[in-house]
Amino acid sequence: MEFVTLKNKNVVVVGLGLTGLSCVRFLLAQGAKVSAMDTRPALVVKLDIPLQLGALDEQRLMASDLVVISPGVSLSEPAIEATLVAGVKVIGDIELFARFNRVPVLAVTGSNGKSTVATLLEVMFQAAGTKALLGGNIGIPALQLLDKEAEFIILELSSFQLETLSSLRPLVACMLNLSDDHLDRHGSLANYLQAKLRIYQGAKHIVCNRDDSTTQPAKARVDMMFGLSADPCGFSWDEANQCIMFNNKVFLSSNECLLVGRHNMLNIQAAAAMAILAGLPLQAIKKGAATFGGLAHRCQTVSMYNQVRWINDSKATNVGATLAAISGLGQGRGKLLLIAGGDGKNADFSPLQPLFTESVDVLITLGKDSARLAKLKPGSHQVPDLQQAVKLAAKLATPHDIVLLSPACASLDMFTDYQQRGEHFVAAIKGLAV
Repeated sequence: MEFVTLKNKNVVVVGLGLTGLSCVRFLLAQGAKVSAMDTRPALVVKLDIPLQLGALDEQRLMASDLVVISPGVSLSEPAIEATLVAGVKVIGDIELFARFNRVPVLAVTGSNGKSTVATLLEVMFQAAGTKALLGGNIGIPALQLLDKEAEFIILELSSFQLETLSSLRPLVACMLNLSDDHLDRHGSLANYLQAKLRIYQGAKHIVCNRDDSTTQPAKARVDMMFGLSADPCGFSWDEANQCIMFNNKVFLSSNECLLVGRHNMLNIQAAAAMAILAGLPLQAIKKGAATFGGLAHRCQTVSMYNQVRWINDSKATNVGATLAAISGLGQGRGKLLLIAGGDGKNADFSPLQPLFTESVDVLITLGKDSARLAKLKPGSHQVPDLQQAVKLAAKLATPHDIVLLSPACASLDMFTDYQQRGEHFVAAIKGLAV
């Protein structure tokens, strides 16, 4: 730990969302001299510390002992770059957490599925009667977990949190998958990958995806793999019998699980592998996997209006998530109508085209990148907003069809976040019956 104590250290917190505010509170409790900055000039926040809104004060940053940046603040921000060049340490909340934490950590990242896997892990620990706390990129900011009693801490970590991380030594670390995402922030897929792979630094046990080589560390030993491919070691998938296999034996049938879709079978495998390496009994792991129904806005059936299954997958903010959702649904009895679009964040949409051709019967697009997506499938429909998309889907759908909202894009061009987008989708469906 670089700072044995933070007492009387001059620390600047940049970014005052939930994570930034948790950093302020923690640093003050450690006796640091804390000030804060946020680029939003109209931000309303009550803090009894020096606060600057608007442009970042480069001189003040460079004069500090430590800068703690929120995940939403890019390292390429000019004032932050200048601070790094000046030799000032710039870290995030997870690095700060790692320097004080003494509880075993299970850390999970990936472009898609990390919230589901992290939450499923929590359910597995509950089934085993073991106290585990969940936080990080989901739920409670990591620093707020430090003063709570727990046998384990489960952290979901984003690439933004990982890029400033060096001191975390997870008991188990897992990278689930990689697909184009946040390229507007990282600049390239290679940079994004390098940020993700930092999760393996100092990990005692490593879990990764057998079928996605990008998740596999270049040098460190892998303890367990999972995947849809057949393999006698670790977790795999028996397509013919629709079963999860472990070391070539049936572990769990998909019929026993509330979660649906191949992508969720992968999520169960990843969580189970991490739980096994953490020492949980198999029965508790299986119980957790069988009883977990999934998270809101993630391939969640929200209505069966007019015998049509309406699925909210608003959390699919990138291409990989939408590919997983469509592939995971498999071949149903009726048509698949897909509602997609939003801000693609400069992603390459071309991987979607084959699946659009093979599996999507009707494509409805909206948002900033509506036209780019519409070009991938002849006869697609462009609409101005989500309510019109739902109305059109209801008009075109017949009994036993599936209407899937899986945007492959961020929501910020039309909504405050993916949750609001999903809520508008549900409200629009309810409005059909009025």
